[in-house]
Amino acid sequence: MKRLHLIIAAAALAAGTVVALATFQPREAKFDAVDVTGAEWGKDFHLTGHDGKPRSLADFRGKVVALYFGYTGCPDMCPTAMAKLGEAVRELGSDGEHVQGLFVTVDPKRDTPAVLAQYVPSFHPGFIGLYGTENAIARTAKDFKVFFSAQPPNEHGGYTVDHSGYILVFDPAGRLRLVVSSEATAQSIAHDMRLLLEQFRS
Repeated sequence: MKRLHLIIAAAALAAGTVVALATFQPREAKFDAVDVTGAEWGKDFHLTGHDGKPRSLADFRGKVVALYFGYTGCPDMCPTAMAKLGEAVRELGSDGEHVQGLFVTVDPKRDTPAVLAQYVPSFHPGFIGLYGTENAIARTAKDFKVFFSAQPPNEHGGYTVDHSGYILVFDPAGRLRLVVSSEATAQSIAHDMRLLLEQFRS
């Protein structure tokens, strides 16, 4: 009986040790956004910046990239997303220098380089607007699993464009890592960007 008690006590002590180790073992920080690490889509794009320079995802290696598809005439979703991105970058302080915001227009007919140059940097001076032919935009959107569809024009010729509202975030190695929903806050976006930068530095 005494031996049985010793065995039970030893087992309890071992179990307690395991629990204690699990409690005090450092945990890997988690992202607030959806982690899609290892995704085999969204590899690269070849578009033109609002400054007239050819741009690809590879141009921004070494930076966290936040990629958003929208259009300058968007009444609410686009300016909200871009404003949150701008706020997130500012919240990062000096680390914000290592983040690149990109806005891909899904309305290349109306979003000329001049229009993009006025709109996109208004959210952050470092942000870049991207455009291309209708075929190039459609191909890029498909590659990045982004939906968009122009709606029939009204009696004045104006129209809206339905489109996906999430932000795609890439790590400094150019790998797609996160999908940020439209409900995310600027603070949660900044948190995730900081984690990606820390991972790259470690």
